[in-house]
Amino acid sequence: MLRISVLGPVRVQVDDRPVRLGPKLVELLAVLLVEPGTAVPAARVVELMWADSPPPGARTTLRSHVSHLRRALRIGTEADEPVVATVGAGVASAYRLALPPDAVDAYRFVRWCAEGRQLVSAGEPDLVERGVARLAEALSLWRGPAFADVADRPFVLPAVAQLEAERRAARRCHAEGLSALGRHTEAIALLSGVLVDDPYDEGVRRLLAVALYAEQRVDEAAEVCREGLNLLRERGLDAPELQALQRDILRRQVPLPRLPAEHAKPPRPSLLPPDPPQFVGRVDELGAARQLLLAREQSCPTVLVSGLAGVGKTLFAVRLAHEVREEFPDGHLYVDMRGYDPVAAPLTASQALRGFLDALAVTPEKMPATLAAQTGLYRALLAGRRILVLVDNIRDVAQVRPLLPGAPGCAAVVVSRNQLPDLVVAEGARPLRLGLLSGGESSELIARRVGAARLAGEPAAVGQIIESCGRLPLALAIVAARAATHPEFSLDALAGELRAGAGRLDAFAVGDTDVRAVFSWSYRGLSPAAARLFRLLAAHPGPDVTVAAAASLAALPVDEVRPGVRELAAAHLVVEHVPGRFALHDLLRAYGNELAGADEVRSALPRALDHYLHTALAADGLLWPHRDPPDPPVAAAGAQPEAFGDRPAALAWFTAEHRVLLAALDRAAQAGFDERVWQLAWATANFFARRGHWLDWAYVGEMAVAAARRQGDRAAEAEAHRILGGARVRLRQFDAAQDDYRQALGLFDDLGDLVGQGFTYRSLGWLSEQQGDVRAALRHDLRALELFRRAGHERGVANTHNSVGWCHALLGEHEQAIEHCRRALALLEQIGDPVGLAGTWDSLGYAYRHVDLHQALSCYQEALGLYRKLGDRMNEAVTLRHLGETRHAAGDLAAARECWQQALDIFVDLDHPDAEQVREQLRQASEPSKPG
Repeated sequence: MLRISVLGPVRVQVDDRPVRLGPKLVELLAVLLVEPGTAVPAARVVELMWADSPPPGARTTLRSHVSHLRRALRIGTEADEPVVATVGAGVASAYRLALPPDAVDAYRFVRWCAEGRQLVSAGEPDLVERGVARLAEALSLWRGPAFADVADRPFVLPAVAQLEAERRAARRCHAEGLSALGRHTEAIALLSGVLVDDPYDEGVRRLLAVALYAEQRVDEAAEVCREGLNLLRERGLDAPELQALQRDILRRQVPLPRLPAEHAKPPRPSLLPPDPPQFVGRVDELGAARQLLLAREQSCPTVLVSGLAGVGKTLFAVRLAHEVREEFPDGHLYVDMRGYDPVAAPLTASQALRGFLDALAVTPEKMPATLAAQTGLYRALLAGRRILVLVDNIRDVAQVRPLLPGAPGCAAVVVSRNQLPDLVVAEGARPLRLGLLSGGESSELIARRVGAARLAGEPAAVGQIIESCGRLPLALAIVAARAATHPEFSLDALAGELRAGAGRLDAFAVGDTDVRAVFSWSYRGLSPAAARLFRLLAAHPGPDVTVAAAASLAALPVDEVRPGVRELAAAHLVVEHVPGRFALHDLLRAYGNELAGADEVRSALPRALDHYLHTALAADGLLWPHRDPPDPPVAAAGAQPEAFGDRPAALAWFTAEHRVLLAALDRAAQAGFDERVWQLAWATANFFARRGHWLDWAYVGEMAVAAARRQGDRAAEAEAHRILGGARVRLRQFDAAQDDYRQALGLFDDLGDLVGQGFTYRSLGWLSEQQGDVRAALRHDLRALELFRRAGHERGVANTHNSVGWCHALLGEHEQAIEHCRRALALLEQIGDPVGLAGTWDSLGYAYRHVDLHQALSCYQEALGLYRKLGDRMNEAVTLRHLGETRHAAGDLAAARECWQQALDIFVDLDHPDAEQVREQLRQASEPSKPG
């Protein structure tokens, strides 16, 4: 095993034996290490190693150094590629290090730091404990300055600076975690050392002062602040936060970091599909795969299951997962990446990770925005647990690499048509290729569906069926389904029908097996209505479809479509993989696309898109009735949008159709339906925003901007920039959000759209508030108020009065806050906006808490009643918490505890992060008062 250390002097070990490298080999290794995974041109290496004075024949000398380094790093494996790989030839040659991720201590350090920070930020005691341990493990890798042997060489300076910055951040986070766990003595020792290295780091100084204060070393804590203030003043710098902390220390008023004493056990995800009852054979392959998965010599084994399309890879992998599930008691994760779907876009690694993190109980507020951060949190949550991960339908390694658990005790099963050699070489995956079924297994598959007695009576016909199907499981299953649904047909007659099928499915030919013949034979057995529905379903934009959506696709009533869907399911041409949701195998989708005529698809696609667009607009209008919706195009003839009786039904529809809506957006863009693109983005954006799917929110915003530009619709483009800006605020991409809002303002201004400008200024106010600049937020909201007044937009005026009042309340200007909120209430009552009224009553309650507790209680009660009528449980809980705080301030502790308990129940049910803060409020309210 190869190990390279750069967190200190550069060192190399092979199989625990030190390898001595000369100075030039150390330089060469460092050059390749600071650009990991990339091919560095030979000319660039010469320039970096010899600067402005390369020796004669430098390229020849470099090749010699590369040869020596390659031999020194020989790791004794059977890998095809050497550790130092040559890319290209001649003057265009380049060199690349081909190393597993854990071979270099710096790579491990960065990954462990990311995992540790994510765990500490999670706030749960057990996760913080694990995060602190992970950070300590990461920091222990350091043996001195990074790249100490070559630290003076310019080419390593950026890497050294980045590693040092990562180290400082890790030490600070480590100390924060220790303090949160009450281990203040350890935090003090750590922070004291950090402060010696950088006495001007105000953040470290504040952490040290708080830790000293927690240990009742008040004078020392105050002295740490005083010393820091003097040092910073010498540099002409103010430190108001440090000054405020010093004042609070001297007043004995510093709140200490604290974690809840009680916490739930880690969630046990269970995402595996059901164990397939129709599975047959594969005894030897299952035994081999089980042995690979449970091999003790690998800490986190990965088994790669590959094979032909239709050979039964998914069924095999699911059966394997169920056979070993007891070996992984902490949970099982599953995702279909749709790598070969001929219509829908494959799932990205980030989308799949989002689903995994949801299953691991990561709340939307704590969901990382970037793929790297998601991967770090995911692997951190798996650390120390035994979880099985099944990743189905992978097209390439990039799709799956972030999903590999990388944690000892866990294991992964990856399914792909490709053999993915990169996954085998770089990640150590153990390949297992599935072939066709044997003759006996093929007979068993048919017998499971039609009965052994029926097969025994016509052995010759069974052999002909197996031969025609080429022992391909998917083809055999379709034939067996037709035989089972027509017991009056002889097997000989079915075999004859099968032989009569003409043509080939060229894209998915399997040796001499005529897969199209199998499909066409089954297709010809359908009723005309079901056959048409099959062709249309193949053109559906999403990964699966409901009967209601199929009805729009077919331009028929739901009651007329339902029998056709049942017929397709009975023939195994569609699968009801989730109750009420039907999917096609991608081979069958490809076959259906071949059958569908261009005119048939051309007319069906607008119906499908309008089904989702108009249904999404209806659902959005029910959930958030006071948005100003766009005017959608008239729905295509035959489209039948769905209607909802209440808000929960509308929300459930959005949740179930999440992936389908994204796929529909992609298909609309591909087909050039740009008006539908931006309107579908508008209709879905609020759902993605409220449910915490912020990356999807940003994606639909980007799609909307591009579509509106293609369409030349400047008003739509302005609105699209507002959608995208909101997502970027949530993703903390404040500069990009500012740019989007400014572009929206410019477009609305050119159009003379005062209302659009008003809403955009309110968005800018929200952005400023999120950045902590409440004064700027107030200026933007006042500008919005002026624009709404000029436009006569009553709802805009009313809700912006609330925004202005909220800013005044945050600034402590309570009389102005009350005045604006009262104006908002009067206007909102006139126009009948219960959502705005509820928010305004809550704002007014906040303002009155500092003026008149009785009035504050009354306001919060009004807000609470409205939120309960609206069914808005999240804001109901927020208001209950505020109401509890106000009752507590009024001295009514019993009523305060009752409000907090109700808020806690809702927050826990919603898995909202504020639950822990409310639990702490309850705990403190239950403690007996201490005598002063």
